[in-house]
Amino acid sequence: MPSPKGEAPSDGIQQILANRRARHDYQILERIEAGISLRGTEVKSIRARKVSIAEAYAQVIDGDVYLLQMHVAPYEQGNRFNHDPLRPRRLLLHRREIHRLRQKTEEKGLTLVPLSLYFKRGRLKVEIGLVRGKRASDRRQDLAKKDAEREMERARRGVRES
Repeated sequence: MPSPKGEAPSDGIQQILANRRARHDYQILERIEAGISLRGTEVKSIRARKVSIAEAYAQVIDGDVYLLQMHVAPYEQGNRFNHDPLRPRRLLLHRREIHRLRQKTEEKGLTLVPLSLYFKRGRLKVEIGLVRGKRASDRRQDLAKKDAEREMERARRGVRES
């Protein structure tokens, strides 16, 4: 039975966008789901998929985690109620999670990057990842591994077709 309002069935998750570049550029050590504090026109703009997290990152500032450089286009019918497209947006996390993330990001080379944006039961969620940057050699190894897997799959299909 289809779910109301065009949402995904059963689990209530409606994917808005994924940061595929982050998966390529970083080694993801840990994933955290967080709510995000938004203004009214921002929600409407995000529902219309007028959002970009390609350049975004999260940072612990004064005991709160903020998502910086996430671009949410102004809502077309928003007139004077529109928002600043690049304003810092507060992420909603528990205190102990914020404390743990602050400690981890103070380690050398770790940062917080948004991986995906989605609606879960009507609430906007952002999946942030605790990541470490990959070196060029790591990326080459990943590509070589992916090519090898592709070749094995082709060989497997070739055997079945014969």
